[in-house]
Amino acid sequence: MTPPAPNPIVTFRHVTKLYTNVPGVTDLSFEWPAHRIIGVIGPNGGGKSTILKLASGLLHPTSGEVLVDGVPQNGRIRPEVAFLPDSDALYPFYTVAEMTAFCGGVFPAFDTARARALVDFLELSPNTRVGALSKGGKERLKLALTLARPASLVLLDEPLSGLDPLVRESIVRGLLSFLDLEHQTIVLATHEVADVEPVLDEVVLVHRGRIQGAASVEAIHAHGYRKGLVGWMAEAIGG
Repeated sequence: MTPPAPNPIVTFRHVTKLYTNVPGVTDLSFEWPAHRIIGVIGPNGGGKSTILKLASGLLHPTSGEVLVDGVPQNGRIRPEVAFLPDSDALYPFYTVAEMTAFCGGVFPAFDTARARALVDFLELSPNTRVGALSKGGKERLKLALTLARPASLVLLDEPLSGLDPLVRESIVRGLLSFLDLEHQTIVLATHEVADVEPVLDEVVLVHRGRIQGAASVEAIHAHGYRKGLVGWMAEAIGG
């Protein structure tokens, strides 16, 4: 179990999630502090997406309890939670601008001006049809629409999948200007560890459905791992 977090925004209490009797995650207990950028990291298939879906309310635990701001999740996404899924959730017949307007009508707390600024920052044309976007373009649009919601908890599942590997770090740093960490907590699930390491405050390492380690990035760097988070991960899971 990870150490208690001050003012936790997310709490897992002995959470297990089974998929047709196959465990996605097993007996997870941890807390995430508010107003931080938290990385849920580890190899693919280890349980990162399951953790984010449980925190969002999209999944209900087979056993145990998930709380957000002290309130149990009940199988649906609450207004104060914004979730970027790893699956496509866009309408191909809309233009980028129309998709933005649609989200503005669906989500009561949606900042249309921020969405337009994010669309511009991520180099998307407002007049392009969603169906004509590349896979990377669709991922960037999903990211813009998610970050346009001033939710207190923002959950991003593999947010780097649509970004050019050559500019990922600079784009991730640029996206920080659109966040409000006085009022928001950002959780990124990713295996692209090196690209997000410069912006993370805390990390949780997940492997084979269990927590293998949790620490502040500052503490990991102070320990002197030669390859930073990658070195810490390798030692923790025996890689």
